Amino acid sequence: MPKAAKSLFDPKTFLAKVGEGKAILTFDKNQIVFAQGDVADTVFYIQKGRIKVLVVSEQGKEAVVGILETGQFFGEGCLNGHPLRISTTTALEECLITSIAKDAMLMALKNEPKFSELFMAYLLSRNSRIEEDLIDQLFNSSEKRLARLLLLLANFGKEGTPQPITAHVSQETLAEMIGTTRSRVSFFMNKFRKLGFITYNGTIEVHSSLLNAVLYDKPEIKRDE
Repeated sequence: MPKAAKSLFDPKTFLAKVGEGKAILTFDKNQIVFAQGDVADTVFYIQKGRIKVLVVSEQGKEAVVGILETGQFFGEGCLNGHPLRISTTTALEECLITSIAKDAMLMALKNEPKFSELFMAYLLSRNSRIEEDLIDQLFNSSEKRLARLLLLLANFGKEGTPQPITAHVSQETLAEMIGTTRSRVSFFMNKFRKLGFITYNGTIEVHSSLLNAVLYDKPEIKRDE
């Protein structure tokens, strides 16, 4: 009987329900989930919505370092011994989030292989993205970095059809994420629209022509500043 019960374990169902050490939370747009410097004792999983991750330097300068989407974890640094949060996470839109206490998370990872596989897949994907972001910053122009970011936000390369980018992702946020100014982002966005790579209609629609321009290094998108 225990073996049959364990084989029926569904990690997505586990994450969607309240249980020991778990809670289901809702956050309104612009509401902070946790702030830089808060005690780190919980892991979070996004059931619905998007989360912005930003860091603040000692001089008070803010930088957006990521946008997290449905199906992603965050706050997992507490599992690696981080006593305090090293970033601030804010809801870009209304979000439904599962919070999992550190002890409950460690217990699930130890006892449920399917859950461990799901979490490991997330960690590998995140590490790959970090490496790609570093290469992007080192070798690509801000124009090409913006093109790549738009493709990522629109979910190009993932299962299903590409999705519109909501208006909650402002040009200021895009500029912070690629390390340039808002005016440069505005210039590139207008250029992409004129070339037919994107359209505006309350949201940003990203077309496959932008992907082709990036993949095949077409001259419409410059490699150097």
